[in-house]
Amino acid sequence: MTSRSRHPGGDSAGQAVPGTASAELLRSEPGSRPRALLLSAGLVSAGAVALAAGALLPVIQGGSPGFTAGPLLVVLALAPAVAVLYALFTGRAGLTAGLVLGLTALAPGRLLLDLQLLADGSLAARPELFLADRLLALPPAGPGLWPLVVGHLLTLAAGAFAAGTARDEAELAGELDGRRRWRLLGPVLGVAGWLGLLLAPLGSGNAYLLAKNAFEGPTVAMAGYLLIAAMLPLTVLVAVSSPSAGVGKGGFAGAGLASLAVGVPAVVAGLVVDRLSVAPGSVVVTVAGLALVGLAFTRFDVAEADDAVTGDLAGEARLPGLFWWRLATGGLALLAAAAAVAGALAPVLKANGPTPVPETPARWLLLGAAVVLAVPALFVFVPRLSAFARGVVAATWAGVVLAGAAVLGAALSVTEDKAVDPALFGVDLPVPSPDKVGFSAGPGVTWTFIALVLAAVAALAAVVTGVVERDITDDADDAVDASTDSGLDGSRANGTVLTPVVAAAVLAIAAFGTPVFTAPGYTAPGLWSNFGAASWGLLGALAVLLGLYALVVRSRPVAAASALAGAALLLGLRAAELPLVGSEYDGSSAGIGFWLALGGALVSLVAAGMAVAGARRTG
Repeated sequence: MTSRSRHPGGDSAGQAVPGTASAELLRSEPGSRPRALLLSAGLVSAGAVALAAGALLPVIQGGSPGFTAGPLLVVLALAPAVAVLYALFTGRAGLTAGLVLGLTALAPGRLLLDLQLLADGSLAARPELFLADRLLALPPAGPGLWPLVVGHLLTLAAGAFAAGTARDEAELAGELDGRRRWRLLGPVLGVAGWLGLLLAPLGSGNAYLLAKNAFEGPTVAMAGYLLIAAMLPLTVLVAVSSPSAGVGKGGFAGAGLASLAVGVPAVVAGLVVDRLSVAPGSVVVTVAGLALVGLAFTRFDVAEADDAVTGDLAGEARLPGLFWWRLATGGLALLAAAAAVAGALAPVLKANGPTPVPETPARWLLLGAAVVLAVPALFVFVPRLSAFARGVVAATWAGVVLAGAAVLGAALSVTEDKAVDPALFGVDLPVPSPDKVGFSAGPGVTWTFIALVLAAVAALAAVVTGVVERDITDDADDAVDASTDSGLDGSRANGTVLTPVVAAAVLAIAAFGTPVFTAPGYTAPGLWSNFGAASWGLLGALAVLLGLYALVVRSRPVAAASALAGAALLLGLRAAELPLVGSEYDGSSAGIGFWLALGGALVSLVAAGMAVAGARRTG
């Protein structure tokens, strides 16, 4: 065995065990960088001790935590170090490096969360470290803050030494095995954690602790949450793509343990602290972290060491995975559509007094988006149509983003200046005068946000299902049905679709950048001007469309046709804004965006037909 090869039946998990070649590699092979790996484990351990010490000391002078969180925080700080040391001393080089890199990836965001205590601790929603009992202005940092900062910095330094070992393990593992059933759950969990990090970490009825989501919170904490939210799915994707299952599993476990350190304290605080409550955001982060850690204990491949899998048995072993992925895709898409219907029909706003509640015309567009998503989702459960319908769902989920952003933008514009209800805080605050009474978000906002979350997860499940479908087609040719013989599952779509695809992309950019309808006194949200909350929906839907068009020319005929059909539906939904929303405004008329959207939908359908027809001619 050379230093750059590894027998496929030996240590396919990429994890060394004592007595194997990989265990000897950790101790004697120069390419394994044993000193660097030992140093990285030492830095992680020192950082864990510093984090534990910081948790036991006051982080604000004269302040105290909202509950006795010391034991919990010590466990959350030391658990990753224990895992790293265990992996190191049992000879699992890849697992050790993956754990360190998973912890390192989230360390910068966690550092920023703690630095909010230095910038202004009175605005930090960290009851496990500090909970004010009076109004404070820029409270000074206490001795516990500095060990926390040092702990994160040491964790960051550890990643620099572990990166080389992770790279060597990937090279030793060779090519990525296509049988990636369990590891494909990782991106779904990463996106779920990302969404949870953007939500408020806890609910608060305490006037001295304002629980806000990532975008509404103080600047430093906002940067921390956004950085963790960005790095969590990215770390999981890197772990998924690693040829070494040891590095991949370690990346999952490290990211999961770091996520637990963020989510668990907020969940416990919501359960035990008076006037605080558990919020969905921290629960989602905690569940995603636990699932990522649990995923590290599963097989990353269908056949690992000493598993004898031959012939048709290998293909049959993978088919149940495809069934469950299709079930997840269709089920999540239907749940997202149901939540969108609830968001469209439930009140989006509620008045804090006897004030008439304005309607939100965009809710009808959300209802249309639910229909556009639900119809193809139903056909995902039909075996012969599942692959095509799954491709359509991978496009139409963006319709919920398009319409949901419009609904949330309308609600946000009305509730920005809403009055404060003193009863919510349990303290004597000035009662607003009658002319100051405004509006607050109704249940429609909650359901719309849930629909956005479910639609994003359904889209990721659709993408993962497509990967599994392609793996099965590549590795089990004898299980492919008669459509392969007709050429519909060829290597890629006919090259003649490039011209209509480019034309459809140009029309889509223009359609989303210009108003679909005009009306007296109405200014449509746009991409080039009047950019607001609803514009993010336009931008997101357009990004999905352009991504689909870019992939079409490299996709197989059926996949290309389904993506183009979904793009046509999405452009049709954009055009449907004229009858669904424009009809609510007096004097409305079609804008240039309406005709551009219709043109883009028509060209997309033509390209879909050309992809299938060209494949049949060459089959």
